[in-house]
Amino acid sequence: MDSINNKVVWITGASSGIGKALALELSQRNCKLILSARNNENLERVKSKCVNSEVPILPFDLSDFDNAKNHVATAISFFGNIDILINNGGVSQRSLLAETDFEVDKKLIEVDYLGTVALSKALLPHFIQNQKGQFVTITSLMGKFGSPYRSGYCGAKHALHGFFDVLRMEHQKDNISVTLICPGFIQTNVAINALTADGSKQNKDDIATLNGMAVEVFAIKLVKAVEDKKFEAYIGGKEVLGVYLKRFFPKLLHRFVLKSKVR
Repeated sequence: MDSINNKVVWITGASSGIGKALALELSQRNCKLILSARNNENLERVKSKCVNSEVPILPFDLSDFDNAKNHVATAISFFGNIDILINNGGVSQRSLLAETDFEVDKKLIEVDYLGTVALSKALLPHFIQNQKGQFVTITSLMGKFGSPYRSGYCGAKHALHGFFDVLRMEHQKDNISVTLICPGFIQTNVAINALTADGSKQNKDDIATLNGMAVEVFAIKLVKAVEDKKFEAYIGGKEVLGVYLKRFFPKLLHRFVLKSKVR
């Protein structure tokens, strides 16, 4: 196990939900944190709750690909180094495929996939130069199997697995590791903020999300997976079994998901 204590950790999507819970958990482990998201005010609120007094914030939009290198340079300047990037920023979806505007599919790919890829590729030379580093990317169980109302979201999350599997293979020689975290239902605002068919927010919660794992518990389990340098970690309730059903009994999973009518 490689302790995360005292390391420099950069978290995207740090203004709420999983990112916020991670920031609070890691601040108690004396990590040097860099917090990023779009909303500066919410980042300041998270910063004020961190144990550490020195927590620089770096607001930006993940879809701002052209400035990814500038964001990386700024992040490195805070402490002179970055040990771990936690790619947590993103947005979900709740709409039927046939009713969803193509612009929504584009937005999901731009934020959930391309934004994460752009930032990670911009940071990669720093990790290569240091001959160490860890990419931790929050995907989803939807990156392993599909579910209705999440077509574009599933597509973007599946793409992350392909990209980061290859990054791990190509840069193991540089002592760079990749951990893919696949959450199930976690008690956050992910459903409330999910995009609907026309690109507007759903603005209501899902029963499955409301009954999901407490985000503070999730954060502790995630940190353990990062320290163990897991290739992949599936964190949630019984929905995690879907990963194994998909692998060995895909038709059974298909029938089960349709019967469950999860929104």
